[in-house]
Amino acid sequence: MENYSRLAAELPHAVARGEIVAYYQPQFDIITNEIVAAEALARWVHPELGLIGPVDFIPLAEEFGVIDELGDHMIALSCEAARDWQRQGHPIEVAVNVSALQLGDPEFVTRVLTTVESYGLPPNRLTIEVTESTEIIDVSAVAERLDWLRSVGVTISVDDFGTGHSSVAQVLDLRATELKIDQSLTQDDTVTARTLLAAVVGFANDKGLRVVAEGIETAPQLERVRQLRCDRAQGYLLGRPVAKAAFDLLL
Repeated sequence: MENYSRLAAELPHAVARGEIVAYYQPQFDIITNEIVAAEALARWVHPELGLIGPVDFIPLAEEFGVIDELGDHMIALSCEAARDWQRQGHPIEVAVNVSALQLGDPEFVTRVLTTVESYGLPPNRLTIEVTESTEIIDVSAVAERLDWLRSVGVTISVDDFGTGHSSVAQVLDLRATELKIDQSLTQDDTVTARTLLAAVVGFANDKGLRVVAEGIETAPQLERVRQLRCDRAQGYLLGRPVAKAAFDLLL
């Protein structure tokens, strides 16, 4: 974007200034139509440039070495939100995107579990979504760290399945417990895409994985993933990402 240099210079201090916030998009149980989870999505509330989406600053965070700080901040915000919802009588899960760079840090798991414990949140209320912004180099080391999280109840999800680095091999190697199907599959109504979507859901069901269909924007798309036996759905048809106060009202 036009302000690349400016954002690169200002991002390292954005968390400390309180400018990085979480927006939450609801996930619905396809059978009950109830909100069962929320995906936390980072937003940069810039004092002059306004609201900046993650596509414009997450790559910068990875490039300039601030992704760990930003990621830890998002996990803390998410745990705090989930704790508040639990106190309000809505014990829903919260999902947080985590990049390969974060997973490459040996201290990542310790920081996650410390944060979860500090907020008094049951670990099974947290989902770690492995994103595909960068490729995982040392898969075995990352798998061990994810095993540790999974052993205490944290859900391990492979995000954007059907694109980029997301693959069947990665799902198996990381021993994921959830699969999020990318919108490129859920929104494509061609015969080829529908066949592939059915195959992906069938694979996930055979492996006992929870399946979340992303990018649902129309009623026919929702009906299609319901018929395929996806577990959850997420998308603009069901709810856009909103600030926590607005999400509280949804609940």
